[in-house]
Amino acid sequence: MGKSSRTAPKVAVLMGGPSAEREVSLVSGRACATALRGEGFEVIELDAGRDLPARLGDARPDVVFNALHGRWGEDGCVQGLLEWLGLPYTHSGVLASALAMDKQRTKAAYRAAGLPVVDSILAPAAQVSARHVMAPPYVVKPYNEGSSVGIHIVQEAANTPPCLGPEMPQVVMVEAYAPGRELTTTVMGDRALTVTDILTDGWYDYDAKYTTGGSRHVLPADLPQEVFQACLDHALVAHEVLGCRGLSRTDFRWDAARGIDGLVLLETNTQPGMTPTSLSPEQAAHCGISFGALCRWIVEDASCAR
Repeated sequence: MGKSSRTAPKVAVLMGGPSAEREVSLVSGRACATALRGEGFEVIELDAGRDLPARLGDARPDVVFNALHGRWGEDGCVQGLLEWLGLPYTHSGVLASALAMDKQRTKAAYRAAGLPVVDSILAPAAQVSARHVMAPPYVVKPYNEGSSVGIHIVQEAANTPPCLGPEMPQVVMVEAYAPGRELTTTVMGDRALTVTDILTDGWYDYDAKYTTGGSRHVLPADLPQEVFQACLDHALVAHEVLGCRGLSRTDFRWDAARGIDGLVLLETNTQPGMTPTSLSPEQAAHCGISFGALCRWIVEDASCAR
């Protein structure tokens, strides 16, 4: 961390911002700020707007805790700003953040590392709305957003393609539907924590993630040992091949009918949700790491040139 004459290092917690995940980021940021104060840090909360460089200059923090989610905060943009300003910051650096946010390039990196994924293509949204560009069932999603924003599922019996609204980007990802259970594993530094089985009544979309009662988390997941260990191993490889730093979380689908061959990676999140009941803090707590201790570790791991 940066040097300071203060006994308590000053941490600027970035939250909010202009992305589609603004409200969730505010919740994460406030939770982290409260936890860091409890750990003895001096904390300033900054809602990230276009005046962020000036506000950081005025605040003069020792460390920046990045609690932003989605575009601009999770895709390398704010990381580049912090590198330019010479401020140590948390989570992944410019390249890893940009790479992990681009779902198609993430898959290319997974494939190169021998990790299992389903087939996908990028296609113009207008074309996807006009005809099936892939045999159903398939999933349509923005290729550069997080938190299941803008997900459309086209069922096997669908006669018509999805009607994509104006909120979708001009180019979208079309991905073969992966049936089965939703699993996730957090990596903390060089350690994969555990596996969570996410139970929902339907698709694990944005509402299921962030609405109270929208999903239930079972950890450690009740899985065959081979599948459980593969999730831990694959998450570590994904973290490493993407160049992630600090905390990351990799999501999987597992079709139990196919055994180990039914396990595929979906994506890696470089800015996991950070409230005490979010998936990654839950996994840390299961491993004996309190929310405050997790936030402290994230700050102590901060640096430039990540």
